[in-house]
Amino acid sequence: MNMQIYELSFYFQNSITSNTLPKISMKKQAAFRPTLLLLAFLGMIGAYLYFFTEADVFWGGFVAMMVFYGLIFYFGNYAANLRKNENATDVILAGRGIPLWIAIFTMSATWVGGGYINGTAEFTATEGYGLMWVQAPWGYAMSLIIGGLFFARIMRRYEFKTMLDPLAQRYGKRMAAVLFLPALSGEIFWTSAILTALGTTFGTVLGLDFETSIVLSAVIAIAYTALGGLWAVALTDIVQMILLFVGLILVIPYALETTGGWDVTWAAYVEKKGALASFLPSREALGSYYWNWWDFALLLMFGGIPWQVYFQRVLSSKNEKVAMRLSIFAGFVCLLAAIPAVVIGIIGDVAPWNEAQQAALNDNAALTLPYVMRYLTPNVVATIGLGAIAAAVMSSVDSSILSASSMASWNVYRPLVKPDISPENLSKVIKRCIWIIGIAATLLALQVKSVYALWFLCSDFVYCLLFPQLVTALFDKKANVYGSLAGFIVAFILRFGGGDATLGIPVLLPYPMIEDGVVLFPFRTLAMVSGLVTIIVVSRLTQRACPPNVLSKSNE
Repeated sequence: MNMQIYELSFYFQNSITSNTLPKISMKKQAAFRPTLLLLAFLGMIGAYLYFFTEADVFWGGFVAMMVFYGLIFYFGNYAANLRKNENATDVILAGRGIPLWIAIFTMSATWVGGGYINGTAEFTATEGYGLMWVQAPWGYAMSLIIGGLFFARIMRRYEFKTMLDPLAQRYGKRMAAVLFLPALSGEIFWTSAILTALGTTFGTVLGLDFETSIVLSAVIAIAYTALGGLWAVALTDIVQMILLFVGLILVIPYALETTGGWDVTWAAYVEKKGALASFLPSREALGSYYWNWWDFALLLMFGGIPWQVYFQRVLSSKNEKVAMRLSIFAGFVCLLAAIPAVVIGIIGDVAPWNEAQQAALNDNAALTLPYVMRYLTPNVVATIGLGAIAAAVMSSVDSSILSASSMASWNVYRPLVKPDISPENLSKVIKRCIWIIGIAATLLALQVKSVYALWFLCSDFVYCLLFPQLVTALFDKKANVYGSLAGFIVAFILRFGGGDATLGIPVLLPYPMIEDGVVLFPFRTLAMVSGLVTIIVVSRLTQRACPPNVLSKSNE
């Protein structure tokens, strides 16, 4: 166990020897100064809003936001000063030294973001959806468990640095660069969608405008991620997950008082939603959308695996066993984290809203969670709940930014632009990428209102295009670049042949079960399976022309 781990243990358990106290004290002071500057900056923003604008700001909430962000920024800076990040492994994977308990926190916090919490409450309350369409919590939990059982050990065994490493070894660096595009898009759109969710929450509870909320949170998350790499992200995730659970659980008792308690609330919800008030699919409730439901279910369970943000935690683990265990445990934690959001969604669906509030919710169900916090709880509780959402958002934003930057620098810049780059310079490139990608995601969140739909679209791409590639790269010793390219093309055609409303692409292939221009046939799963089979078959037909490459341990 390296000094970094000992110092973390000291901070939480006071188990370090006394001769390190001066060093720890200096590092705390080094983290404290920039935190004071941040608080001063936020204070100036508050003064500007108070004296020069007429914004309807909930000032107790604004002060609480300063405290939450100050606390998170302090922990991020403290992690950054624990140890100088000397090479890519330090920045990307925290020197492969994260112990199990911290790894579980950071894996769970990565998935349980603003989109996860807000989206769960939203779909629970949305007319025509209900619990039956709340698939993300259990779908992503299953993806973590499946990933832990079948993917985590082999990825950690080969000591890869990113998810694209086995693809680059098996199929070559150029094919890996092609596969990088859907992976990068997913991370950027995910970050933007989460920031958009934050803007909605802040606008409702604090009275701050959409743009100010997004910029403040993004700058703070980007700054401590660039300073400390994965260690900063992991340590702040501990604080963020604690805030999330405490905040959401505290909201529920007060909100339930307005709906008559749990029994009355649940009975009203079942009466309103009918057969949709169940997690189990049924033809009665889903009708012609039954197979479409299963298409999205499989997308979540397997499309949640080939993400760099997931494998970054797996690969940062101390060994194979820790990699497997953290993934499985995190799956159960994600399920638990969704329970308060589901309850809040149920409350929001049956609460006695006034006419204006109900009209706003009918127009935009994404307001369910912030509306329950703002209007159904006391101001103090609403403030704590806001901190929980802000914490969840930042825990996903920082993870996603670091993940995309890791792939961009390690799998694209290094092999294609400067193969002989030194570890020290590569570390600098990673930090620059963090700022570039973070700013790009922030600008996208400010400009593109349909970013949430684009996030689902990129999750869709990850499932259809990347999952077959990862499976064959890891488990098929005969897979080669010809098979990879053929599988990618087949999956691409079948996927886009089903059209996409977000991109304005019409249905191009004669799929069955088309209603109102939407393909209800599970064509996404068809695209994924077809791509997988194509890789296997074409690779075997081209063994002589293109002998397969062998996976090997990555050089640190």
